[in-house]
Amino acid sequence: MEKKSWANADCPIARAVDLLGEWGSLLIVREAFGGTTRFDAFQKRLGISRNLLTTRLNKLVDGGVLKRRPIATDAKRQEYVLTEMGEDLLTLVVAMRQWGDRWLFTPDTVPADLIDGRDGALVSPLEVRSATGRPLTLADIRLKRRRRSEDG
Repeated sequence: MEKKSWANADCPIARAVDLLGEWGSLLIVREAFGGTTRFDAFQKRLGISRNLLTTRLNKLVDGGVLKRRPIATDAKRQEYVLTEMGEDLLTLVVAMRQWGDRWLFTPDTVPADLIDGRDGALVSPLEVRSATGRPLTLADIRLKRRRRSEDG
């Protein structure tokens, strides 16, 4: 069975899933947020095969989430670092972490606390807010299709 691509879908969630939704991809991003940059370190931390890791890293590089750069001037070996696009996934990664802490662990089995590295305070739970700052629930949200230039 051929995998369906959503890369050109008219839905931002479908496009994001196409880029990030394969097994292990978000864990690679998580590791990159933690400072992992080398192929061997990703493999050791994630415990996945070299072939699968290569495939996932290539897709994240091709999609603009990571970039390759030489580990030193004139070096043949490369490392993987987050791009601006990749760093912009911070809110998604924190939201998934907080969701997992809430729903997939009991309060006494959460493996680690997410803290502010500057002052040690816990990171507040993320919430969806309107442009005016009002907290929103699912019942408050609607989609309003934008007009495209070719629509007139």
